[in-house]
Amino acid sequence: MGVKVPTQQLFSLESANRMLPLIRVIVSDIVDLYRDVREREERLRGLGRGDSSDSSKSEADPYGEEVEQVRIELEKDVDRLQGYLDELQDLGVEFKDPIMGLVDFPAMFDGEEIHLCWKLGEPTISHWHRRDTGYSGRQKIEEGTMQ
Repeated sequence: MGVKVPTQQLFSLESANRMLPLIRVIVSDIVDLYRDVREREERLRGLGRGDSSDSSKSEADPYGEEVEQVRIELEKDVDRLQGYLDELQDLGVEFKDPIMGLVDFPAMFDGEEIHLCWKLGEPTISHWHRRDTGYSGRQKIEEGTMQ
Protein backbone atom coordinates (compact mmCIF):
# COMPACT_ATOMS: atom_id res chain seq x y z
CA MET A 1 0.00 0.00 0.00
CA GLY A 2 1.33 3.41 -0.97
CA VAL A 3 1.12 6.57 1.01
CA LYS A 4 -1.84 8.69 0.02
CA VAL A 5 -0.82 12.27 -0.71
CA PRO A 6 -3.62 14.71 0.04
CA THR A 7 -4.70 16.79 -2.91
CA GLN A 8 -5.19 20.49 -2.42
CA GLN A 9 -8.80 21.52 -2.22
CA LEU A 10 -9.84 24.19 -4.71
CA PHE A 11 -12.73 26.50 -3.94
CA SER A 12 -15.21 28.28 -6.15
CA LEU A 13 -16.24 31.73 -4.99
CA GLU A 14 -19.61 30.26 -4.02
CA SER A 15 -18.16 27.37 -1.99
CA ALA A 16 -15.67 29.67 -0.23
CA ASN A 17 -18.42 32.12 0.73
CA ARG A 18 -20.59 29.22 1.99
CA MET A 19 -17.74 28.22 4.31
CA LEU A 20 -17.15 31.78 5.49
CA PRO A 21 -19.37 31.70 8.64
CA LEU A 22 -17.25 28.88 10.09
CA ILE A 23 -13.98 30.46 8.93
CA ARG A 24 -15.03 33.80 10.45
CA VAL A 25 -15.54 32.23 13.90
CA ILE A 26 -12.20 30.39 13.82
CA VAL A 27 -10.26 33.40 12.53
CA SER A 28 -11.87 35.69 15.11
CA ASP A 29 -10.79 33.26 17.85
CA ILE A 30 -7.24 33.19 16.43
CA VAL A 31 -6.94 36.98 16.21
CA ASP A 32 -8.22 37.49 19.77
CA LEU A 33 -6.13 34.71 21.28
CA TYR A 34 -3.01 35.72 19.33
CA ARG A 35 -3.26 39.29 20.63
CA ASP A 36 -3.70 38.04 24.19
CA VAL A 37 -0.80 35.58 23.95
CA ARG A 38 1.54 38.26 22.53
CA GLU A 39 0.64 40.68 25.33
CA ARG A 40 1.28 38.07 28.02
CA GLU A 41 4.58 37.04 26.40
CA GLU A 42 5.70 40.67 26.35
CA ARG A 43 4.71 41.16 29.99
CA LEU A 44 6.69 38.09 31.01
CA ARG A 45 9.72 39.32 29.05
CA GLY A 46 9.32 42.76 30.62
CA LEU A 47 9.49 41.18 34.04
CA GLY A 48 12.72 39.49 33.03
CA ARG A 49 11.02 36.12 33.21
CA GLY A 50 11.13 35.09 29.59
CA ASP A 51 13.51 32.22 30.39
CA SER A 52 12.44 29.53 32.85
CA SER A 53 15.78 27.67 32.78
CA ASP A 54 17.16 29.23 36.00
CA SER A 55 15.30 27.33 38.71
CA SER A 56 17.36 28.74 41.62
CA LYS A 57 16.16 32.28 40.81
CA SER A 58 12.50 31.18 40.92
CA GLU A 59 12.95 29.58 44.36
CA ALA A 60 13.99 32.94 45.85
CA ASP A 61 11.30 34.82 43.93
CA PRO A 62 8.06 35.16 45.94
CA TYR A 63 6.13 35.49 42.66
CA GLY A 64 7.92 32.59 40.95
CA GLU A 65 5.02 30.18 41.39
CA GLU A 66 2.52 32.67 40.03
CA VAL A 67 4.75 33.45 37.06
CA GLU A 68 5.18 29.75 36.37
CA GLN A 69 1.39 29.34 36.37
CA VAL A 70 1.09 32.18 33.84
CA ARG A 71 3.74 30.49 31.71
CA ILE A 72 1.85 27.17 31.81
CA GLU A 73 -1.42 28.88 30.83
CA LEU A 74 0.42 30.65 28.03
CA GLU A 75 1.70 27.34 26.68
CA LYS A 76 -1.85 25.95 26.74
CA ASP A 77 -3.10 28.95 24.77
CA VAL A 78 -0.29 28.55 22.23
CA ASP A 79 -1.44 24.94 21.82
CA ARG A 80 -5.03 26.19 21.35
CA LEU A 81 -3.81 28.58 18.67
CA GLN A 82 -2.12 25.70 16.88
CA GLY A 83 -5.35 23.73 17.10
CA TYR A 84 -7.25 26.55 15.40
CA LEU A 85 -4.60 26.77 12.67
CA ASP A 86 -4.77 23.00 12.16
CA GLU A 87 -8.55 23.25 11.86
CA LEU A 88 -8.25 25.86 9.11
CA GLN A 89 -5.69 23.72 7.30
CA ASP A 90 -8.01 20.72 7.53
CA LEU A 91 -10.73 22.85 5.92
CA GLY A 92 -8.37 23.54 3.01
CA VAL A 93 -7.76 27.24 3.60
CA GLU A 94 -4.47 29.00 4.21
CA PHE A 95 -4.19 31.29 7.21
CA LYS A 96 -1.88 34.20 6.41
CA ASP A 97 -1.91 36.85 9.14
CA PRO A 98 -2.92 36.71 12.82
CA ILE A 99 -3.21 40.47 13.17
CA MET A 100 -5.46 41.20 10.17
CA GLY A 101 -7.15 37.80 10.23
CA LEU A 102 -6.17 37.12 6.63
CA VAL A 103 -7.17 33.88 4.89
CA ASP A 104 -6.63 32.56 1.36
CA PHE A 105 -8.84 30.04 -0.39
CA PRO A 106 -7.01 28.22 -3.22
CA ALA A 107 -9.02 28.47 -6.45
CA MET A 108 -8.71 28.20 -10.24
CA PHE A 109 -9.60 30.98 -12.65
CA ASP A 110 -8.97 30.92 -16.38
CA GLY A 111 -6.66 27.92 -15.95
CA GLU A 112 -4.49 29.67 -13.36
CA GLU A 113 -4.29 28.82 -9.69
CA ILE A 114 -5.20 31.90 -7.67
CA HIS A 115 -6.22 32.66 -4.12
CA LEU A 116 -9.57 34.06 -3.12
CA CYS A 117 -8.61 36.46 -0.35
CA TRP A 118 -10.66 37.37 2.73
CA LYS A 119 -9.86 39.24 5.90
CA LEU A 120 -11.73 39.48 9.15
CA GLY A 121 -14.39 42.17 9.04
CA GLU A 122 -15.25 41.74 5.38
CA PRO A 123 -18.83 40.49 4.87
CA THR A 124 -17.96 38.22 1.92
CA ILE A 125 -15.00 37.20 -0.19
CA SER A 126 -14.59 40.09 -2.59
CA HIS A 127 -10.89 39.98 -3.51
CA TRP A 128 -8.39 37.66 -5.12
CA HIS A 129 -4.68 37.58 -5.92
CA ARG A 130 -2.22 35.46 -7.85
CA ARG A 131 -0.28 32.92 -5.84
CA ASP A 132 3.00 34.77 -6.32
CA THR A 133 1.76 38.26 -5.41
CA GLY A 134 0.08 37.68 -2.07
CA TYR A 135 -1.86 40.36 -0.23
CA SER A 136 0.01 43.18 -1.97
CA GLY A 137 -1.44 42.01 -5.30
CA ARG A 138 -5.01 41.83 -4.01
CA GLN A 139 -7.64 42.80 -6.58
CA LYS A 140 -11.38 43.35 -6.34
CA ILE A 141 -13.45 40.55 -7.88
CA GLU A 142 -15.41 41.92 -10.83
CA GLU A 143 -19.11 41.13 -10.66
CA GLY A 144 -19.96 37.93 -12.50
CA THR A 145 -16.36 36.92 -13.29
CA MET A 146 -15.75 34.13 -10.74
CA GLN A 147 -18.98 32.22 -10.49
